[in-house]
Amino acid sequence: MNSSLGQCSCGETRVKINLPEKLEYYRPRACDCDFCVARNISYLSHPDGELEIESVKPLEVQRQGSGQASFITCSSCKSVIATSLQLENKLIGALNSTLLFDFSLLQKSTIASPKQLGAREKVERWQTLWLNILVNGVSRV
Repeated sequence: MNSSLGQCSCGETRVKINLPEKLEYYRPRACDCDFCVARNISYLSHPDGELEIESVKPLEVQRQGSGQASFITCSSCKSVIATSLQLENKLIGALNSTLLFDFSLLQKSTIASPKQLGAREKVERWQTLWLNILVNGVSRV
């Protein structure tokens, strides 16, 4: 696995993403919803990868759009860390790739438009694209 590190804007929340390929191989997805566009977020994930989130303070969870996915947010600076979906036995999601220290190594983002999908289609798509997430060592926010 290839690891990359990052953090939120205040440094209270740190991230480590583990991916099968080097960072240069990946093209993040820029969601075109108002919430993500306003925050200039592009998401990075791979179904065989893992995201480790470590936070000094409890993280906040927000819901937008259809309310299916949750946005994990730093409680101090309000940076969006990741989007996520809690399944029965695991937490999956995608990292806000702009938080990575070596973000510039990524390929240019491609536009994604999940709002064009139905509720069931979104979950099915996320389960094929997103990675496992651990927050302070557990699979739950």
